[in-house]
Amino acid sequence: MKSSEIKTVTLPTTGGHSIVARVFPAQDESTSKGICIIATATGVAQYLYDDFANWLTQQNYTAVTFDYDGIGLSVDRHVKYSKSDKLSWAEHDCPAVLNYVSEHYPQQKVTWIGHSVGAHMLGFMENTDQIDRAITVGAGTGTWWYNATPTKRIAWFLWYFLVPATAPILGYFPGDKLKVMCNLPKGVIMQWRRWCLKKEYAIGYEGDWLRQRFADVKMPMTALAFTDDDMMSLKNVHMLHEFFTSADKKMIKIYI
Repeated sequence: MKSSEIKTVTLPTTGGHSIVARVFPAQDESTSKGICIIATATGVAQYLYDDFANWLTQQNYTAVTFDYDGIGLSVDRHVKYSKSDKLSWAEHDCPAVLNYVSEHYPQQKVTWIGHSVGAHMLGFMENTDQIDRAITVGAGTGTWWYNATPTKRIAWFLWYFLVPATAPILGYFPGDKLKVMCNLPKGVIMQWRRWCLKKEYAIGYEGDWLRQRFADVKMPMTALAFTDDDMMSLKNVHMLHEFFTSADKKMIKIYI
């Protein structure tokens, strides 16, 4: 798809900040199969999903990508000034995208494709009624001692030493300088750390209100899990999806 065909939109949020999304139109919008919202992993800019978004347009879907506040195109000044965390991404940023899609494509079915934390957002959001179905990709709990071995070897150092030694002092996580992920808002990385030190991840820290929010999700959900995933073990993946107690779930394991 030509870059000139991709529409960039700035979306105001209820949190007072704005985020940037991009729309990749279906090849034939008059017969579009629906809207696919691609919700990214933590610290992964939306442009890294461009190839996938373009492929979706070739299947005649309209694809929408976006950056959470403090990430990629949604950084309007230094990331240390961002007050966001992962729950605020779900409270403010994700609904802004869903509202945009509902306003501009009111007759289209909406598929939420969540990669990693993009899938967590389904359980974090207060309302997911605007979503018709979900596909999760490489999504599991962050509980570090259940992570796949390559990640488990370094996660303990990240959560017990590197993050607490940098983020509280600098006001953000300097991932770019450390060559560990990317720069992240302090609220995001510290909240993530708290969750990853709990057996039940976010629910283990936040409590029953979040458990109920996951249980309230009722859409059809297909989970894609990879046997060679360097981060998420199959146990991580199963644990996350067990929280979606009311969803019509199907898991596809891809053996590599």
